[in-house]
Amino acid sequence: MEIICYLSNGYPTLEHSYEMAIEYADAGCGMIEIDFPSRDPYLEGEYIAGRMAKALEVCDDYDKYMDSIIAVQKRLPGVQLLVLAYENTVEEIGADKFIRFCLDNNLKDILLVGLKDNAIKDKFMEAGLRVSCYVQYHMVPEEIEMAKKSNGFVYMQAKPTGNINPQYPLLSDCIAHLRACGIESPIYCGVGVHAPEDVKMVKEAGGDAAFVGSTILKLHEDIPALKEMIGKFAAQC
Repeated sequence: MEIICYLSNGYPTLEHSYEMAIEYADAGCGMIEIDFPSRDPYLEGEYIAGRMAKALEVCDDYDKYMDSIIAVQKRLPGVQLLVLAYENTVEEIGADKFIRFCLDNNLKDILLVGLKDNAIKDKFMEAGLRVSCYVQYHMVPEEIEMAKKSNGFVYMQAKPTGNINPQYPLLSDCIAHLRACGIESPIYCGVGVHAPEDVKMVKEAGGDAAFVGSTILKLHEDIPALKEMIGKFAAQC
């Protein structure tokens, strides 16, 4: 069981996000979700979208974001990196170039979001990249079927934000059903993980890792507090 801390790559600068990755690891974070900021992050809330926009104001060269990710990987060989990219960003970079970057640097766990269709996703999978699949808490059958066909980790919604499927009222019920459906991939839980006790809940429910986002991001101006908080989350693993 691990915690996955989100890193806004390039915010407020690439150099700063590189240093922040080191602070994450030093505090006990074993997995980092690192992004390519999108020019159209339409699935994000105002907070994350704003950070992406600021990053691109300072640097809009995606080659430099690639260099930054490679630098983080070399500096932190014991930390697993999950790469998040919008389809529109992959298209701008070029799907073949993006795939080569990932394969050359053994960055095989991809959160590919904002899909128009499955063309790029299928291309990624055919190349050997592991593409994650999101499953909402109310257990939409179509999403479960897509998770069964995907080769990457399942991003399971950790807490309900609306409807709850009466057949699977608890996170443990949701995870047990995914396993019963034959899904063997890791199940990482996020959305609603804001406190250390939420990580404990994910662990007890059978999750393999828990995404921690804004709670850590909002402490970036206070490194001692940030590292203390990451330590509290990690202690629940």
